[in-house]
Amino acid sequence: MTAEAGLIALWLAAALALLQFAVSFLYIKTEDDNLLKIINPIAIVQGLLCLLSFTMLIFLFLDTDLSVLLVAQNSHIDKPWIFKLAGTWGNHEGSMLLWVSVLALSGAAIALFEKRLDQKTFAATLMVQAFVSFGFYAFLLFSSNPFARLNPAPKEGAGLNPLLQDIGLAFHPPTLYIGYVGLSIAFSVAVGGLISGKINSALARAMRPWALLAWIFLTLGIAAGSYWAYYELGWGGWWFWDPVENASLMPWIAATALLHSIAVMATRDALRSWTIILALVGFAMSMAGTFLVRSGILTSVHAFAVDPERGAFILALMIINVAGALLLYALRINQVRQGKIFNLMSREGAIVGNNIILVSILAIVFVGTLFPLFAEGFADQKISVGPPYFNKATIPFIFLLMILLWAGPLLRWRQDNAERISKKLLISAICAIILLLILVVTLPDTPILSMIAIALSLGLAVASFLPLMGRNLRRTPLPIYGMVIAHFGIAICAFGMASESGFSKQLLKSVEIGDTEQLANFDVKLKNVIPVIGDNWVATQAIIEVRDSDSRSIEFETLKPEQRLFFNPNQETSEAALMTRWNGQLYAVLGKKNEDGKWQLRIWWKPFVTWIWYGAIIISLGGLISLLGRTKRRKKKREEVNPWA
Repeated sequence: MTAEAGLIALWLAAALALLQFAVSFLYIKTEDDNLLKIINPIAIVQGLLCLLSFTMLIFLFLDTDLSVLLVAQNSHIDKPWIFKLAGTWGNHEGSMLLWVSVLALSGAAIALFEKRLDQKTFAATLMVQAFVSFGFYAFLLFSSNPFARLNPAPKEGAGLNPLLQDIGLAFHPPTLYIGYVGLSIAFSVAVGGLISGKINSALARAMRPWALLAWIFLTLGIAAGSYWAYYELGWGGWWFWDPVENASLMPWIAATALLHSIAVMATRDALRSWTIILALVGFAMSMAGTFLVRSGILTSVHAFAVDPERGAFILALMIINVAGALLLYALRINQVRQGKIFNLMSREGAIVGNNIILVSILAIVFVGTLFPLFAEGFADQKISVGPPYFNKATIPFIFLLMILLWAGPLLRWRQDNAERISKKLLISAICAIILLLILVVTLPDTPILSMIAIALSLGLAVASFLPLMGRNLRRTPLPIYGMVIAHFGIAICAFGMASESGFSKQLLKSVEIGDTEQLANFDVKLKNVIPVIGDNWVATQAIIEVRDSDSRSIEFETLKPEQRLFFNPNQETSEAALMTRWNGQLYAVLGKKNEDGKWQLRIWWKPFVTWIWYGAIIISLGGLISLLGRTKRRKKKREEVNPWA
């Protein structure tokens, strides 16, 4: 009965979403306060019912109920419980139910916590959220039922894709989905403002915490996915400009631009139109990412749907939601007042420049990701757009963005002059130039773009702390610290990317047991190759001893890369082995055994590669500090107005 209970809860949640839409619509038309009183309970109960439905699906997977088609296709009785849990969203139907659950809970969160919007805008926001939710409920109930029964039930189950049987994949999708769907709140608030006609700083202040929360989770989700692909796929890279990777990157870029624009609108009541359109574009990119991954038009471990009808359904939802919002924006644009004027040489001007660069990068990624699909669909031509296009097209914009990040936070609102901040900027510039000269002289064979990126990242690391100069640090608001830490995290991340790209070394060789090779400053010896048995796999495991060739010490570290064969389903995978140092990682992959008895080994030394993910964590920490600071400030203001609040 667990499956039936989950399906009933899903139907009831869908019915409440439709009711929420209808009641909100009637309130906007009539402004009857009695209608307003029941909108919140409907939204809260809808969120709880959808959560109940998803919880039932989790129970089905943990219990390995093979009479449910989805469980039989994506789980196995012998799987460890953590992978049974991950199997809940490691498939099309389960991942979409997770998406809808986060969407419904977001609507409930608006009903519970959002107090800054006027009543009409609040009702319009919940109306839009219900409309978006109902579309996905319909998709699940009529096209992708996660609770469909299977008769007769198999004895074991097909199992989960071995590439997804990893602890990182138990956390990566939920984190990313909170980010994706979190942008739906910014979308709903923006459309709600267009419907009510009240586009002002209060709207931006209401939108900001939701957009910031979504951005934090998007950052963590993308970083987790990047690290998973890095160590699990055995390709030795952390980003490949794969369409699925781009599908998560595009909403993040849009959300980053949106956050900066919201800051201007909330603080200075400017950039109103820009903020609204970025809120629409951010959710549009989330919908586009959902279409790419779930429609079946991509071949990937992430792309679970293979039914063209499902793809058409998702595409229809995207067109209705996004095109409808853009049409409303076009109709109401004349009613959106310009807002306050500012000088180009100001913090607002720097943020506009920042957003233009980010939108340009977004356009490059969007075109490079979708153009091959359109070319194949309409011209029947296969076109490959890979890293050379994305790197050459985006790197100049990224360099400009890093330079702009030096100066932007130092500028005053409304109007400023370059002379005032030039002395502070000189510190960053001198550090960057000195490092660049050192790199050119000592490492002349390093790619010039990598050297420039490393120098710019050092300049940004120094510049990120300059806004704290001359301040009373004890009285400095937490959002300022959040900005400083986030920008410093970007510098750390950029340094890791540039170092890995410019200084990586690779050893690809067939070796016999007992052979020793040298890579960078390490002596690498293939000590042995042995069989290993796991829970639901067998493996060939290499025992590799690694010594520091510059040291006379006899101490060594051991790496154990594997070639695994999974039973359910039958599939081979490469399990990389990592040796982490403060300044990089040694990355080892075991290949096949040659006819001459030698083993294929591929080993990389990747300087400072871990700084990429350390930087992402620091960026997220900065966002969290900013969110906590604004929440604390809002609570303090509410207590000043009402001490009993």
